[in-house]
Amino acid sequence: MPRTRLLHQWLEHLFPDLRPGNELTIAPASADASFRRYFRITLPNGLTRIVMDAPTEHEDCRPFLHVATLFRDAGVHVPEVLADHLDDGFLLLSDLGNTTYLSALNDDTARALYDDANTALVDIQRASRPGILPDYDRALLERELRLFPDWYLGKHLKHSLDTKQEAALHGVFEAILANNLAQPRVFVHRDYHSRNLMVLADKYPGNPGILDFQDAVYGPITYDLVSLYRDAYIDWPEAQELDFVIRYWERARDAGLPVHANFDTFYRDYEWMGAQRQIKVLGIFARLWHRDGKDGYLKDMPRVMAYLRRTCQRYRELKPLAQLLDQLEARTPETGLTF
Repeated sequence: MPRTRLLHQWLEHLFPDLRPGNELTIAPASADASFRRYFRITLPNGLTRIVMDAPTEHEDCRPFLHVATLFRDAGVHVPEVLADHLDDGFLLLSDLGNTTYLSALNDDTARALYDDANTALVDIQRASRPGILPDYDRALLERELRLFPDWYLGKHLKHSLDTKQEAALHGVFEAILANNLAQPRVFVHRDYHSRNLMVLADKYPGNPGILDFQDAVYGPITYDLVSLYRDAYIDWPEAQELDFVIRYWERARDAGLPVHANFDTFYRDYEWMGAQRQIKVLGIFARLWHRDGKDGYLKDMPRVMAYLRRTCQRYRELKPLAQLLDQLEARTPETGLTF
């Protein structure tokens, strides 16, 4: 049976009093890079709800339910699960609105919105404990890095690495992994950025509303921070970015989180974690286009690459990747500070 029909049958079961002239309406709410889809339903009384459609052959709703409970217990705003049909992959959720951070961020709003996002992130991290979420271990981190040569270099740039280039890339990957795995570990949302944070209406006091957390893991403390401030969809001058990161670092220290006492060292960890994420994201965006035919992420690839190049130019251990990119993209090497 088509999923649209399954969805309608489930909603008819949930709302048996509906009848012609007293119906609910269904409209697309959003889609993401996975197989999940989201619909906003409007009830006859004007209230709205969100339906998650997660086909069971591709997705599993149970991690969403698990992480929603963890994050709610940490004191942050996540959608309330109002009903579920796990056999078909449907969830009925409260509606946190349609105003994303991405649509609301500007020079006037950024400080207040990011202060709220820092507070929520610290709350999530304070609730962290091992053994509750999957480990963001070497195998997963490395598997993500391999998306870059396979999909960005191989499929997108149509380049096969020679032995020397492969060795150089492997050396950079090993350095990044060593840094990432040495960082203190906390709960990691894994996509904590402007498209997954919502500006809440008055009925939900406090910001942000937090979405798309079902892939959460237990891993490096800087991961969500770099997702937030080296966002694939919006960027800031580095001086402004530094101010945002320092505000988080101060709040995290005050909360007793295991951030490094020296900010320069903490910022280095932040940048190296960013390199891992940016390498992964470039691979994912290339895969979304070449495998799935989704071209909406291509326009954001230059921003992600700019982050990665800036970091690789800054640290000696990562410069071989910058040099490799210069070779493949026929660019003149940039100069900059080196640490």
